[in-house]
Amino acid sequence: MSSDINKEQLDAMNIWQLRDLARKLGHDSPTSQRKQQLIDFVLEKYSGEQSSPPELNADEQPKKRGRGRPPKKVVINYDEILPKPEKLVAADSGAEAAVAYQPEPAPAAPAIPYDYQERKPDFPKKDAWKARVNEGKQSPQQQNQPQPYGQQNNQFSQQQTNFQQPPAALSDEVGIREGVLEICPDGYGFLRAKNYEQGEGDAYIAMPKIRKSGLRRGDYVVANVKMLAENRPWNVQEIISVNGMPPERAFNRPNFDSLTPIYPDSRLKLEIDGEKNDFAIRAIDLVAPIGKGQRAMIVSPPKAGKTTLLKKIAHSITTNYPDVHLIVLLVDERPEEVTDMQRSIKGEVIYSTFDEMPEHHTKAAEMVLERAKRLVECGKDVVILLDSLTRLARAYNMTITPTGKTLSGGIDPGALYQPKRFFGAARNIEFGGSLTIIATALIDTGSRMDDVIYEEFKGTGNMEIHLDRRLSEKRIFPAIDLNRSGTRKEELLLSQKELEGIWAVRKMLSAGDVQEATENLIGMLVKTANNKEFIEQLSLQIMKLQKEGYKVM
Repeated sequence: MSSDINKEQLDAMNIWQLRDLARKLGHDSPTSQRKQQLIDFVLEKYSGEQSSPPELNADEQPKKRGRGRPPKKVVINYDEILPKPEKLVAADSGAEAAVAYQPEPAPAAPAIPYDYQERKPDFPKKDAWKARVNEGKQSPQQQNQPQPYGQQNNQFSQQQTNFQQPPAALSDEVGIREGVLEICPDGYGFLRAKNYEQGEGDAYIAMPKIRKSGLRRGDYVVANVKMLAENRPWNVQEIISVNGMPPERAFNRPNFDSLTPIYPDSRLKLEIDGEKNDFAIRAIDLVAPIGKGQRAMIVSPPKAGKTTLLKKIAHSITTNYPDVHLIVLLVDERPEEVTDMQRSIKGEVIYSTFDEMPEHHTKAAEMVLERAKRLVECGKDVVILLDSLTRLARAYNMTITPTGKTLSGGIDPGALYQPKRFFGAARNIEFGGSLTIIATALIDTGSRMDDVIYEEFKGTGNMEIHLDRRLSEKRIFPAIDLNRSGTRKEELLLSQKELEGIWAVRKMLSAGDVQEATENLIGMLVKTANNKEFIEQLSLQIMKLQKEGYKVM
């Protein structure tokens, strides 16, 4: 049985029928062809036969070939593939029989959307499994059972619950996002919400919007965002403010490197009025006063109280100067110290614990520095407390490309460039704004590398506080070496009366050893309520000694 094939019949067939027909006619890969290409292939094959298509189960055997692989027997049943024969409709009974072609409709193909090849799979949402697991369960209150420990109504459980839940704006199509801008090498950026690092609440900002608004790395941006697609970050649509200022005002700000640095001339007083002050804070105010824009270094051996001293300094600054922006940077520290620091002070705490990669340490330090520079460009006073400068230099020593040179202790000279750039950014700006950096440096650790790092930074600061291990071992706190601690250009920070009193203290205490001098200073501080009273009593004693003929100064 044979059937005629024409283009109308092939057009009426669906893609799957055409693929089967083409495959039986010898096509190698019909699934890679379009429908029109398959139709052309079938018509070409059919016209090449010069006769009707081969009938089903033909008895003729193919001729034997001399060489090569024998061809497969082609058996084609066109009655199953092609539509049924057309219906013939007579036009008039007396005239010649005119045949009208009316093919039967092809069987309906499966309902497949037109964009089935372009549509992305609809994956279940990330937290959908929680709903399936909890489906049909009753809460502990409904079952009259005590609540689990993790759901008790205490502060820790509330913090954990808030941490696990996504922000409220994530469930909406639009919202407001804020964070510190991190610009990637390709030009686009993200608003980092927590710890200046990648997180779930980050928002994407395109490169044209960054250039149009004049944004820089480290800017604190508040913007309207919109969710353009699922499983994608928020997209910034409109910028509301930059560092607390309108975007138009932030566009014309100066560059940090073009600002003029000067000596610190405004004092950061650590002594808190009306509060029982610690002797360490009072001793720092007397021996090594801190000014806005100071580049200070706390040189300390292990277990001498440097971290405790940093916390006291941070508490004093946030209490006396609430308008000063305080940032504490902890590099390669223990996690429990991070928690203790977060609970002890009111400022920002940016951390990178010792279980992180060295690249994480360096990135955290660079983000903090850029954030501080952007604030100084806006005329604000910023204080950075870094713990520690030695560990930051160690991290850069592991991440930089080797220069081929090595200093004593195994440190690469190129590893000291970025820490010096960080520490050297501290400065007092001539027409407003300042960046104060108080960093710790480790000595007497048994590592030659730590000693080399300290020696490289020894002359870069303009204020140093030296802690003595011998004093801490004898439980003498503060364990400050008075003879080696001091501030350059301290006459710009102190009044003439305070300056004369401090010179007298140094002269009297320099006669004995460090332990005796520190104990004498603490004994003098105990007898007075504050440093002002201490200076007044000291001045009276100096005047009395001078009247008796003694030369005090």
